[in-house]
Amino acid sequence: MTATFNLTGLVVSDMAATAAFYRRLGLEIAADADGLAHVEVELPGGLRLAFDTEDTIRSFDPGWKPGTGSSRMSLAFACDSPSDVDATFAELVEAGYRGHLEPWDAVWGQRYACVADPDGNPVDLYAPLPTTEG
Repeated sequence: MTATFNLTGLVVSDMAATAAFYRRLGLEIAADADGLAHVEVELPGGLRLAFDTEDTIRSFDPGWKPGTGSSRMSLAFACDSPSDVDATFAELVEAGYRGHLEPWDAVWGQRYACVADPDGNPVDLYAPLPTTEG
């Protein structure tokens, strides 16, 4: 048997706040999802992103506790251009989300930024920098 990776799950403290954040990044999350305990979004290529409330997780894992310290994972969203990275970062910060790393030109050839989702998970924004040929 071969296992197939097809879902990333996030535990959330406030489904409505999480859904609003990810809607701003272009995910199609139904309006009635705000009050649900479990939500799944199909992504391009057949992968899925799932959100479960803390209470949902505790329903089958009573000892579950949120992690502390820095995250060991992040989600990354491709933007159309370097200026789109800047604009998306600015829009999210202006909407009240916490900017973690302001946009910068990374040595690996991308415009990059990081904002925190409502639960503090890092969400990276990136786009390739124009190449210069001499």
